[in-house]
Formats: sequence, C-alpha cells, structure tokens
Amino acid sequence: MLRTFIIGAASALTFSAAALNASDCFAQGSTLKEQLVGTWTMVSNVNTHPDGTKYEALGPNPRGVFILDANGHFAITIIGEGRPKFASNSRLQGTADENKSAVHGAIAYFGTYTVNEADHAINFHIERCTFSNWDGTD
Repeated sequence: MLRTFIIGAASALTFSAAALNASDCFAQGSTLKEQLVGTWTMVSNVNTHPDGTKYEALGPNPRGVFILDANGHFAITIIGEGRPKFASNSRLQGTADENKSAVHGAIAYFGTYTVNEADHAINFHIERCTFSNWDGTD
C-alpha cells in the first residue's frame, strides 16, 4: 500500500492529515491514529516564510520517509537531491562547504506523537533532531 505525505512548515513544523494522499487506505470506522500508523513517502516539502512567501528548504525533489508506530513513536528523514559527495569519503572530515551542504540538504528527527481525535490534530514531541534547536520541542 502506497502512502504519501506532504509537509509544510512556518516557524514550527506542521502536519495536516488533510494533506495526506492516502484516502484510499483509510478504513471506515478507524480512528485517525489507526489510519496514520505506518510508513509514508514524502511527495512535497513546501515551507512558508512569516510574510507568506513559499520556499523549498531542501530544494526541488527532496525525498523522505515518515514512520509512525502504534505506540506513539515517529521518525522522519528528508534529504534533498544534488548534494555533493565528500572528497575525503569521511563524514567526519568534510570541508566547510561539504558540511554546509550536508546540513542544508537534509533533516532527520524522531520522538513521540499524540493524536487529538476531536480536532483531527497531531502533536509531535521531538526528542532529537539534526537541527538541535528542535530537540525537546513540540
């Protein structure tokens, strides 16, 4: 079963179940949480500046996977295309430009989530993220 997701972000990550392209896999009578459990493939990553302008933080055609388990844990990884390889072939010995490209071209985080069935809202508590400012945030 193919499941896809779309992510949009403003100052904080938001996720909308309405944006999921998986209506054919939702079972009648299931809770939202039951419907979301599984592995999702990203189809879009469009962000919004405070002034309302849109941008693709990881460039065009990023790829990602989003995993939600039945016990309330999640993991997400999004990686842009066209990132240069490290000349040293070691992630610990990258040049300043190689390291910048690695940080700008990918994000990954994991944690726990809760679902508010009444509001159809999902809250993600990020335990750890490659962007450390998000560690410990909702």
